[in-house]
Amino acid sequence: MSSALDVPSPDQPCAFCDYLGGKRPFTVLHRTELVAMLVTREQRGVGHVLVVPVAHRPTLLDLTVTEAPLVMTAVIEVADAIAHAYAPTGIAVWQNNGVSANQMVPHVHFHVAGTLPEGGTDFGDVPELPISDTDVIAEILRPLLSIGRHR
Repeated sequence: MSSALDVPSPDQPCAFCDYLGGKRPFTVLHRTELVAMLVTREQRGVGHVLVVPVAHRPTLLDLTVTEAPLVMTAVIEVADAIAHAYAPTGIAVWQNNGVSANQMVPHVHFHVAGTLPEGGTDFGDVPELPISDTDVIAEILRPLLSIGRHR
């Protein structure tokens, strides 16, 4: 378990659990019983998506042996969809565990985004898109997902 890591306060409500529970609006690109893909409102790259376990897991170290390969498969699947939809020159995947590693939400999540035209991704302030815009990104990516048939 991740008890040795300095995770964000577990006393605060978990945004991802709220999104997955329908308590707060968010664009869900795809969801299974164990893993979900969310189109983030803070697009730091092209087609920026978050891959999360459905169950609340504070860090990577908390994923079960069943969840871990499913999360990684979802990361690969959405990266493939982003590559086909937007033809970026690169795909960025990043993930942080613990406050000292810049983890902001205490629920393990992988960021997957196509690189920007000038390269890299934007780690500065980015505008928060309306749900209608993230829904459009989901509509572009959804038909390109090949869940369960990758490799």
